[in-house]
Amino acid sequence: MGRPANGPAPARRSGRRARLPHRNPSPAEAFIRTLADRLQAGAAFFLDYGFPKRSTTTRSAAAARSCATARTADPDPLDAPGEKDITAHVDFTGIAVAAQEAGLPTLGYTSQGRFLINCGLVQRMEQASLGERAAAQRLVAEHEMGELFKVIAFHKGAFWDALGFRAGDRTHTL
Repeated sequence: MGRPANGPAPARRSGRRARLPHRNPSPAEAFIRTLADRLQAGAAFFLDYGFPKRSTTTRSAAAARSCATARTADPDPLDAPGEKDITAHVDFTGIAVAAQEAGLPTLGYTSQGRFLINCGLVQRMEQASLGERAAAQRLVAEHEMGELFKVIAFHKGAFWDALGFRAGDRTHTL
């Protein structure tokens, strides 16, 4: 019995193939599977903090979680319970794989900034007030929310060209 041409020999234990450990899906992955079961036709767009899997594996659990009270941030989710927001960065690779396995193709994946620019935010802000333009800048600037937040979309039915992913699609990084 030789080694398969496309990779290492399968692991053996007592003459039987070793089983891979079962991995429980994250709540986000379970939600995507439920969405795939219930969505008849159309698209679902998700915006949140997060990174592709290869980025999250290099971060510690503490770095992937953030806590904030008013305008201050801290690493301790158990300090001042009920008085702060606690968020965790989404594993966009995990939800993309869950969607694909459930039959939901990915329409696209990109940063919030690129998505909003593709959707025409810059042109819409030309006649906006200074305050509105400053708020829009915060949404798209790379050092603000523009890069930290990502957008991913899945569809069921015929593919359509989603405007927000026309330039800067990063689906290949998932």
